[in-house]
Amino acid sequence: MKQNCPGPNRSWLLLLFSLPATHRTARVALWRKLQKTGAIQIKTSTYLLPDTPAQYELFLWLAKQVTDYGGDSTLIRAQQIEGLSDAKIVGLFNAARDDEYAALAAAARKLAEPRGPKRDKAFADEIEKLRKTFRTIREIDFFDAPKAHVAESQLDRLESATRSKMPTVVRLQAARFQGRIWVTRPRPELDCVACAWLIRGFIDPKATFAFALEADAVPDGIPFDYAHGEFSHHGEDCTFETLLARFGIADKALSKIGEMVHDADLEDEKFRRPEGIGLDRILKGWAKRGLSDEEILAHGATCLDGLYAFLRRL
Repeated sequence: MKQNCPGPNRSWLLLLFSLPATHRTARVALWRKLQKTGAIQIKTSTYLLPDTPAQYELFLWLAKQVTDYGGDSTLIRAQQIEGLSDAKIVGLFNAARDDEYAALAAAARKLAEPRGPKRDKAFADEIEKLRKTFRTIREIDFFDAPKAHVAESQLDRLESATRSKMPTVVRLQAARFQGRIWVTRPRPELDCVACAWLIRGFIDPKATFAFALEADAVPDGIPFDYAHGEFSHHGEDCTFETLLARFGIADKALSKIGEMVHDADLEDEKFRRPEGIGLDRILKGWAKRGLSDEEILAHGATCLDGLYAFLRRL
């Protein structure tokens, strides 16, 4: 079971160590063990993990391993790390996990390439291997990296090829979702921004938005675009497409935007709409410039307003 890390006022664990230059085998063995813990390297022989009981125990064990190898180790607990804000540290962890999720999604897409019947045992075994890899990454995905739902959607799509029938989607009434607080992950990217725009424009005009690493962080909030949840990726759909389906929104212009968001978010070229990639890069550029989450939503909404108006005239 994945262990989520504490939110505000979190602390960090730093493992500093040194090994004799002649202990190359021990160094490689230690590096492999550190990779399995999900630790990130911030300096030579300095690794970082969020401060939880499980991670503290892991670092204690690794510190002992260093000593057993004939080296020296120090384990430090810190509230702040000079030059690294909490947001930047979280970003480093998420970037590391996103790379792993991207590799997994690429493997899933390759497996999905047409090559005969997809109901044989070998195909099912390959899916299970990928699913096991996904679970392994999730165990060390401390802050719900954005690409988690991309990889999971690819796996869901593979598994759907072995099923004869998908469950019926129950449509929701927008009237029951008015004036609510909608909660999503910090540093929103295209799918998330497009969902917020869709919610306020077509589902809940008085919606307010909050940002939290955990889906249940805001009491009575409605989470969306987290790795798991009702309003997330389902089957082949990105979160934007899920919202369109769940609320029965039939609008050709919105469907086209959904195709753009899908291709940019899932990177599977399903609809061959490259426009979304440009929008995604603009949003990421604003994030790099230091715009707040609220500003990214507002600027993104302006872009989507213009895109929607253009598509409505086609």
